[in-house]
Amino acid sequence: MLVIGENINASNRSVAEAIASRDREFLQSLAMAQVTAGADFIDVNSGVGSDSPECEPATMGWLVEVVQEVTDKPLVIDSNSPSVIEAALHKYRGERLMINSVTAELKKLIPIGSLAVERRAWVVALAMGANGIPSSVEGRLAACEQIMTHLTQLGLEAEQIFFDPLILPVAVDSAQGMVTLRSLEQIKSRYPAAKTVLGLSNISYGLPGRSLVNRAFLLMAAYAGLDAVILNPLDAKMMSIIRVADMLTGEDTSCRGYIRAHRRGILVD
Repeated sequence: MLVIGENINASNRSVAEAIASRDREFLQSLAMAQVTAGADFIDVNSGVGSDSPECEPATMGWLVEVVQEVTDKPLVIDSNSPSVIEAALHKYRGERLMINSVTAELKKLIPIGSLAVERRAWVVALAMGANGIPSSVEGRLAACEQIMTHLTQLGLEAEQIFFDPLILPVAVDSAQGMVTLRSLEQIKSRYPAAKTVLGLSNISYGLPGRSLVNRAFLLMAAYAGLDAVILNPLDAKMMSIIRVADMLTGEDTSCRGYIRAHRRGILVD
């Protein structure tokens, strides 16, 4: 399972302040900590912070440069703004790349999809449209179908698309955990060449003991067909659960990855 480190995101106050003050050292330490913990991709989201929206493309470009100064790990350019993504791509020098995200909203799906085609990028596709997140499996699959149709017409291969069936907090609606899992199963069945991804922490929002909930849901999602996950890789127990999930779902051939992790002493019970 691919691990996407989520920690460089301006929705976090300390990250937003570091971006606004151009604190390179703080941001680079966050990047390197995630790399050391085993992240396969580093998500970068500059938000708006104290900058005006007009300055956001330049801010994202600066953030991409800052992270690339300390690691060659591939990045996830995290924005729903075509202009912000384009600015980041001008600064990005890596070969592998993921763009997060598109929805079924055509005014953003088409320009962002075109950028992905141009750069041969992977794309996170959220199972929603202009009216928000559908509450049903059927509504989310309908959004996925629209996204798949338009992205493949633009020239993207199904293998480049990572569908995010989306998670709504179970504290708000206790049925939503199963809606996400069933959506995940149906996406894998309908689009076998495509991949799947989840932003894991939303499942536990508003609950005590959030880490426990997140870890349990990760194992359920792995069984349903999850290919990638966006999370905090500094959670050593969660990273251990990922290695177990890969082993139990047959992704870790002969349990080699699990055994290597055990020998290195990085598994946390």
